Amino acid sequence: MKIHFRMKLGRGIFGGEGFIMQELKGPGLVFIEIDGETVEYNLADNQELKVDNGYIAYFEPTMTYDVQMIKGIKNMVFGGEGLFMATIKGPGKVVLQTMPLAKLAQRISRYVARG
Repeated sequence: MKIHFRMKLGRGIFGGEGFIMQELKGPGLVFIEIDGETVEYNLADNQELKVDNGYIAYFEPTMTYDVQMIKGIKNMVFGGEGLFMATIKGPGKVVLQTMPLAKLAQRISRYVARG
């Protein structure tokens, strides 16, 4: 297991999650913690999936990954997902998590008593 940098520093800072990732390599069995449930997609060659990068649990090394700024002022202001989206391009398997930790904390916070 090692730290893996996926893109340039500027994009990583402004893109949120996805700049520094963990790379798992080698033989054997690994257990990972994923928030919520998982949804698995098998992408064909050059097939793309655009998603908020906080929902990405893992993807295979055969895939390409990039973070891009959302186009359109309405999408930026009213989209609710931030300014950046991840684009994953196949071939390979990508697994998304249904409830990233930040979203879970946001949902729970409305039930927490405030002083």
